[in-house]
Amino acid sequence: MLTPGRAAARFQPRVWSRLLGPPVGWGLAGEPEPEPGRGSLGPGDIHQAALYVHWPYCERRCAYCNFNKYISPSVDHDAMRDGLVRETETLIRDSQVKEITSVFIGGGTPSLARPSTIASILEAVARATHVPHNMEVSMEANPTSASASRLAEFKEAGVTRLSLGIQALRDRDLRILGRDHTAREALRSLEEARKLYPGHTSVDIMFGRPGQKLQSWEAELEALVALCDHHVSLYQLTLERGTALFRQVQAKVLSVPEQEAMADMYQAARSILGKAGFHQYEVSNFAKNGAVSVHNLGYWRGRQYLGVGPGAHGRFVPWGEGKTQREARIQTLEPSDWLKEVRRFGHGTRKRVQQSELDILEEMLVLGLRMNEGLSHQHWQRCCPGFSLQEALGDSPEVEHYLEEGLLVLDDRGLRCSWEGLALLDSLLPALLHQLQLFYQNSAARCL
Repeated sequence: MLTPGRAAARFQPRVWSRLLGPPVGWGLAGEPEPEPGRGSLGPGDIHQAALYVHWPYCERRCAYCNFNKYISPSVDHDAMRDGLVRETETLIRDSQVKEITSVFIGGGTPSLARPSTIASILEAVARATHVPHNMEVSMEANPTSASASRLAEFKEAGVTRLSLGIQALRDRDLRILGRDHTAREALRSLEEARKLYPGHTSVDIMFGRPGQKLQSWEAELEALVALCDHHVSLYQLTLERGTALFRQVQAKVLSVPEQEAMADMYQAARSILGKAGFHQYEVSNFAKNGAVSVHNLGYWRGRQYLGVGPGAHGRFVPWGEGKTQREARIQTLEPSDWLKEVRRFGHGTRKRVQQSELDILEEMLVLGLRMNEGLSHQHWQRCCPGFSLQEALGDSPEVEHYLEEGLLVLDDRGLRCSWEGLALLDSLLPALLHQLQLFYQNSAARCL
């Protein structure tokens, strides 16, 4: 078994990428019961869903990025607006949801879209569903496309929360990452965002960058928390095959920190953010003054969500098609092909897969343990009334070892990672998933 230090070094605290889509488990206890005859797929309200909208265009491709994005000298904004609006309307109809609980506009660089495009999408949502008061509408923005005047236009269009992709506060590192902004521009954009979105501004920052040292990382974080008093998403740089940065490291032109050093950076970040009043509510996410991401909590708690736009992912039950089982969906990747399909069919769904019961249980476990609150017994029982968490997972010698070491906690609240265990989650999950698979295969109990 890995030592705690080595296991921590292997852990990569990154949210699931938009290209891959965050897998979905279930909702928390206390959610409304499904309607009779329409609730075989989970405890969440079947009439509710979140909405993810993907804007696929960027001005340039970052050296580390393998998301579904495209560099185009000319974008047909009118066509993209019409396609996004029509696909939104189609998927709302197919899912038969009556309320969109949150919206997240990601990319790509959605701050390059026209504010009127965002307004048109939100208007389509309001026409087709109930929109709760003060619904969270998040949008990603790059510092270079986030001038004060443009951010004000997005706010007027309906955006209520901004996620700013700062990534680093060192110009050398920003150049290596292929970013098109400087540290000074990033801080200026953060100040402008805070004025326009007080209490609702998030910052993305990355560690494990080529040549990065612990001391300089700590200095960056200290500078950041002095200005950011809302939300921080912490990413460990991952070398994705096919990216420019991957090739540079493979050719030994650049080198990234050793795994133990990256583990130290992660722990240092947790400490600095904690001392600054940020609460770690998920592996990668830290909030101050309650400024959590409602939309992302929906992913981790297993709510339905619709994925709109080229390459977007979704998880929902297509009741409008007469289906009763939740599907994992992927929209067509290439924007021009996606547009053709939307014009022809009303949506550009390229792949749809029914999720098996075991698939959903595994996702529930993986995503639930990413949150510091973990999985409650009530949450588990709504999915699996046939057996308890203790019965499903407690008989494994490895799981028992993690409990004895204090990496996992199983008590009257449910199952969760300890503070130390959250940093080791990647090394804990294989044993938990293996035990769940064995129990599920051997058990006559039926879940969901």
